[in-house]
Parts: sequence; structure tokens; C-alpha cells
Amino acid sequence: MAEQVAIKKEPSVSVMTWAPVVLLAWIIPGAGHFYLKRTGRAMMLAASVLITFLFGIMMRGAMFQPASGDLLTTIIYTGGHFADMMSGILYFLTTWLGYDQPEIAGHVHDYGTKFLVAAGLMNVLAMVDAFEIVSGRKD
Repeated sequence: MAEQVAIKKEPSVSVMTWAPVVLLAWIIPGAGHFYLKRTGRAMMLAASVLITFLFGIMMRGAMFQPASGDLLTTIIYTGGHFADMMSGILYFLTTWLGYDQPEIAGHVHDYGTKFLVAAGLMNVLAMVDAFEIVSGRKD
């Protein structure tokens, strides 16, 4: 006889419940957690994204711009641009204020570019965490 395995189904949450929290978490790093009254986690996330982004700017890292060409170039530059944009208001303020770092050879600038991308990716993780909290999958 075949054994039947019970499949645990995740609770479904309407888009109108989680979308504002995730959008808030994207625009202002840590704000989604503040909204959910997770103040300690919100401050930690906001500080880590902000400090990482500021280190990237102080190291004069470059912001990625979408580029086409071969497949690898397209993936790297488009993905890097997406990751930069995930920093939310930090990215938009920086570009609005005219920050534009031309491609400069050097290790410090290269690390700065990676820090800018890392700040955006950390904010993506914060957005996923806010989504899991608001959907009841995580406490």
C-alpha cells in the first residue's frame, strides 16, 4: 500500500495585505518592519542597508546602467542595475542629486560598486522578511 503524505498548504494572504508592506520596505529600508511594529529588526535592517550604501558611495562605487551586448554583459549590467534600484530611496536620491561615477580602474572603486549592489540585495532580503511576517509564515 502506498503511504499518503499530507501536504501542508501555506495560508493565502490577499495582495492588498502584503503589497503595501513590501512596497514600504522597498522604498524606505526598514520601514516595512517599523509598520509591522518590529522596531529592533527595523533599526538593524535600516542601519545595515544605509551603512553599506554609504560605504559604497564613499568608495566612489559605480551605479550599474542596463547595457546590451553579449548575454553575460546583459545579465551583469541589468542585474546590477536592478540590485542598485532595490536600495529604494537611497538609490533614487543619489541619482537625483547627480551622483555619477565613471568607470575608474582600481580596487577601492570596484569594492564600492559591490557595496552598492550588496545594499540593494540586503534590502531585497528585508522585503522578503517583511512579506513572510505579514503573511503569517514567520513570527
